[in-house]
Amino acid sequence: MKTQYYTACSLDGFIATDDHSLEWLFPLGDINDTSYPVFIQGVGALAMGSSTYEWMLRHVVGAGAAWPYTQPAWVFSSRALPGVPSAPIHFVRGDVRPVHDAMKRAAGGKNIWLVGGGDLVGQFHDAGLLDEVIVQVGSVTLGSGRPLLPRRIVSPSLQLTAAKFVGPGFAELTYSVPSGAAPSRQPS
Repeated sequence: MKTQYYTACSLDGFIATDDHSLEWLFPLGDINDTSYPVFIQGVGALAMGSSTYEWMLRHVVGAGAAWPYTQPAWVFSSRALPGVPSAPIHFVRGDVRPVHDAMKRAAGGKNIWLVGGGDLVGQFHDAGLLDEVIVQVGSVTLGSGRPLLPRRIVSPSLQLTAAKFVGPGFAELTYSVPSGAAPSRQPS
């Protein structure tokens, strides 16, 4: 069982634009050409921040589709958000450690997916709970936006374990997070 950050980012390191848009991402390739179809089969629980959840509500559920995950999801938010009928969603706030324990129990031996955003993933890293980062780097630059992982992680550094060509739009990079890595400090 691993706790994984699986995401896509622009070449200059942003997962979304300043206004949380992902529209830059979709013209770059077909999700079925990536590792996502195999990846999601190994996921037993997932977590996301409120901006990611609200994007899902607007662009997936609001567009008439059902909640796309059967796995239980934990949404971290400091404010009240609407639920999705019959979707296994838990709204939480605060320290990621007790939530991670609940996610591990619910995952039944499968992996935990940290959907995003970058600050939430950074909190899991700071708590020593992040095992792997899988990022599909897109062939565009955004100039500004929501950063991939707003943390300084230098010693020990992440360890590149795989690199894969995913057509002209993406390269997929997989990094392991060394066990026992010292918690990072956010920039002041």
